[in-house]
Amino acid sequence: MNVTVTGASGFIGRRLVAALTKDAHTVRALRRADWDTLAGEPPPDALENADAVVHLAGEPVAQRWTAEAKRKIAASRLEGTRNLVTALSTLSRRPAVLVCASAIGIYGNRGDEVLTEASSAGTGFLADVCRDWEKQASLAEALGIRVVNLRTGIVLGADGGALAKMLPPFKAFVGGRLGSGKQWMSWIHVDDLVALIIHAIRKPVSGAVNGTAPNPVTNTAFTRELAGALGRPALFPAPAFALKLMLGEMSEILLGSQRVLPKAAEGTGFRFAFPELAPALRNIL
Repeated sequence: MNVTVTGASGFIGRRLVAALTKDAHTVRALRRADWDTLAGEPPPDALENADAVVHLAGEPVAQRWTAEAKRKIAASRLEGTRNLVTALSTLSRRPAVLVCASAIGIYGNRGDEVLTEASSAGTGFLADVCRDWEKQASLAEALGIRVVNLRTGIVLGADGGALAKMLPPFKAFVGGRLGSGKQWMSWIHVDDLVALIIHAIRKPVSGAVNGTAPNPVTNTAFTRELAGALGRPALFPAPAFALKLMLGEMSEILLGSQRVLPKAAEGTGFRFAFPELAPALRNIL
């Protein structure tokens, strides 16, 4: 199978390319240097003869949300995806499936509410971006392409991702919960996310798919498990006001609550290698 992957140099993209190559698929890996998602369409030969396209490219969300940063975050996803779909429309032979990254940020801050793919979108900057992002990807359905909008949670893995930002304070014995610690964290091991992307390519699944493990935890529970896996205490909570002062509007990602279940993935036969947090952290660390 011929697979084109955008965002191939990223934390998830590198692992996906490696997994596809190991399975003897032919991969066209588009990196940031190959395609500026804000400037135009992907390279002319990037999509030729592709059987599947996985679209992961986008401006990092984990940064202070200045007006310029928010513009880039939105534009890289909306314009970048629009450019990709436009390029797909020009092909005489189109891929069978487009798997487009999205995020559980689409649900907004929902407290203890259990969220599935059938849940409504929430409110806020990230929710608005994700909703419009998915709309752009879904335009490919009119081209006869099956579209999967993969709503990714907090991706855990070695050498990158969210965990790389969490580890330093714990290793320095100053880790602790964030805010009240009551907010739900919907996480996924990076190996499971890569396997889920490949599953979405192979299986006749379409529409929204939550890329999260089946057992979300509160921030307090996550903190306890991470501290235990590292053999460190978790004695220094980060107050909500301090996070808001330091990170601004982006602190919503850390303090917001999303209790997300992967109903669509499990309904199509996907089985998680790491459904529970403690074994996932032990495997990574």
